[in-house]
Amino acid sequence: MTTSNNISKGILKAITTLVLVGLFLFFIFKIQTIIIYFVVAIILCLIANPVAEFLKRRLKFSNNIAVIVTLLLFVFLLIGLILLFVPLILSQGNNLSLLNAKSIENQILELYAQLTNYLKGYSINLKSLSKEANLSSKLNFNFLTDFINSILNVVSNFGVGLASVLFISFFLLKDQVQFKKGFKDLIPDKHEEQILNSLDKIKTLLSRYFIGLLAQLTIVCILYLIVLLIFGVENAFVIAFLCALLNIIPYIGPLIASVLAVIFTMLSNIGSDFQTEILPTTIYVLIGFFVVQLIDNNLSSPYIFSKSVKSHPLEIFIVILIAGTLFGIVGMIIAVPLYTMIKVIAKEFFPKNKLVSLFTKDI
Repeated sequence: MTTSNNISKGILKAITTLVLVGLFLFFIFKIQTIIIYFVVAIILCLIANPVAEFLKRRLKFSNNIAVIVTLLLFVFLLIGLILLFVPLILSQGNNLSLLNAKSIENQILELYAQLTNYLKGYSINLKSLSKEANLSSKLNFNFLTDFINSILNVVSNFGVGLASVLFISFFLLKDQVQFKKGFKDLIPDKHEEQILNSLDKIKTLLSRYFIGLLAQLTIVCILYLIVLLIFGVENAFVIAFLCALLNIIPYIGPLIASVLAVIFTMLSNIGSDFQTEILPTTIYVLIGFFVVQLIDNNLSSPYIFSKSVKSHPLEIFIVILIAGTLFGIVGMIIAVPLYTMIKVIAKEFFPKNKLVSLFTKDI
């Protein structure tokens, strides 16, 4: 009888635990937007904190004024980007027809016909190859417009999100000392020093990482823009900006950016002769993007990784591959910040471990 009661209590406890876990996950799912706001606000604080500290230390601003001025600088920067984008999109939107799926489909079909005629001269039957690869059933012309529409939808409805992020960021920056004291009261006294040291180092390293990443994306965007302007591609700035943003995804992002650049370059030259205009221009743009990636991979990225998160590029490469294999694209994006946090915590709690010492000697 006692055994039956124990089994029943165990089953009831397990069911209760599963229900509570399920309710917690459902709650997290429901407030995922708020969590995203907090994550974005934390990243903004990591980037903005050095600016606020500079204003307080060098210009003797009070804490509140320094935080307000810092956030206003970011708001003005954002407004500047919007003012730069809006006229460009309005003036050239009709030419590119980004939001017209039928227009893009017609343009791609025309491009396909030109490519078929071009390859016929080399005895290559593109239609038979398409049938063998079953491309007709797989080709979906809406994927590009869906992607761009989703981006524009986010941009057009980000007012509430922007206000929320700024509100959260203001108090995270203004009251960071109080938050630190409150957190200090919650952690066990036994590990207080290690945890606080870990948080300080993580904050410093991630601030440097996100600032470096922002600089890297800016450099890549400028180089992409130069390439597109040289070869007269329409909507060069918008395309360069979108392609630069894709570089947030390590290794895969640049490949997607190159594909987008090829598509937009061909579309911008629709109506021209395929052999003498479209194909050479597309190849030159592709070569230009390849050169930009060589510059980024051999100069920008290694400098950011070595200076900001104190990790060797090969070390980062392996970590990103492992994270990408386990968790896909999201894993690749968060791999470097998460790996940096793990290294800092490992050094604080296991400083005498030989493996930890080997990987954290520069931190």
